[in-house]
Amino acid sequence: MKKYALVGTGGRAGMYIEAIGKTFRDSAQMVAFCDTNQTRMRYANRLLGNAGAQPVPCFVAAQFEEMIRDTRPDTVIVTTMDRTHDDYIVRALYAGCDVITEKPMTIDEVRALRILNAIEETGREVRVTFNYRYAPHHSKVRELLMNGTIGEVFSVHFEWLLNTEHGADYFRRWHREKRNSGGLLVHKSTHHFDLMNFWLGSYPARVYAEGALRFYGRENAEKRGVSQFYPRAHGYPAAKNDPFALHMEESAQLKELYLEAEHEDSYFRDQSVFSDGITIEDTLSVLVKYQNQTQLTYSLNAYLPQEGLNVVFNGSRGRLEMKLVENSYVNGGGLREAEGSLDRCDITVYPMFAAPWKADFTLGEGGHGGGDNAMLADLFGEPGDDPLQRAADHRAGAMSILTGIAGNISMQQQRPVNFSEFELVRRLAGR
Repeated sequence: MKKYALVGTGGRAGMYIEAIGKTFRDSAQMVAFCDTNQTRMRYANRLLGNAGAQPVPCFVAAQFEEMIRDTRPDTVIVTTMDRTHDDYIVRALYAGCDVITEKPMTIDEVRALRILNAIEETGREVRVTFNYRYAPHHSKVRELLMNGTIGEVFSVHFEWLLNTEHGADYFRRWHREKRNSGGLLVHKSTHHFDLMNFWLGSYPARVYAEGALRFYGRENAEKRGVSQFYPRAHGYPAAKNDPFALHMEESAQLKELYLEAEHEDSYFRDQSVFSDGITIEDTLSVLVKYQNQTQLTYSLNAYLPQEGLNVVFNGSRGRLEMKLVENSYVNGGGLREAEGSLDRCDITVYPMFAAPWKADFTLGEGGHGGGDNAMLADLFGEPGDDPLQRAADHRAGAMSILTGIAGNISMQQQRPVNFSEFELVRRLAGR
């Protein structure tokens, strides 16, 4: 029986609480929660009770080491704000624990080097929870490319669409400040850049990026003729009929997790997406050259009428296309099983000298087409062989965020960024 402590009891924590408290109770046990907010920890204990487990002790952030001494977890699960991931990861490693962390592993190279140093000095392990790897459709693409279905991959076009519900949500909460999240190229695109590394079996060599805040933010709204503004939805009549407003009082989960917790930390989950203070981009384009010479063109837009992706691989023996429409959601605002669920998905192979054909795959139950449950089983269930090698360690976590970090540098300095510039890459290559 492995023991787990969880730090950061916001919207991402529920998946782990339910898995440990219910699905994997025979092999896993939650022993403690840690957070800056007591209200959210009490909510986490209610979730744990609903899953059929006993409540656990709660520790404030300053008591993190005390929590580990008192409850002796084998592994600490980190689901805090992105910019604090490295702090809790490093402290957990030095306290003698392994770590499971939400993506992104961290938000810049300095923090990533802190994590790498701690891993090398302690010999402990860090797992990064890339649930997209486990989604059956993404796993199928990995299988097809590994089997040489379209030969050597020369170029990829990857377009990710975030809509006006899910996409807008990054501009309501702490993610809207780049100092907290690294921007969407790090926070969100780490999923996509990890998929590229996973699919191609290669890492980037050079990155060039362009990006801007074109839709969200007050100035952009003013250009479109908007004249009524409000700082947040709750308590402001101007937000009542705004389709971009998040009304937390209409969701039991959001109300308990955030609205009723505001008195402790003054964190407002429902900020206006057209207010000042947004420092991340909503329109992004990236060119990547990989070590195996594959070329990627990537785009991310966060204000579209549809949620999903279009990705095409052009190879020496043909072309592979995946078109995916996801059902939209707001993090922490509904059933976990609905997060990233698929409306439709097609994978089509176009051989160079034969008729096109559709690839068969079977979706699983739960969020992200079954990817969430498959990942949780890999984390907390009985270990088994995985020919697709979907488990992601700190190396995978580092190499996925570095594409976004390089993109941020490229946008700031208006130049291509070579991966050889990063000490982290040189360190990882020497291992």
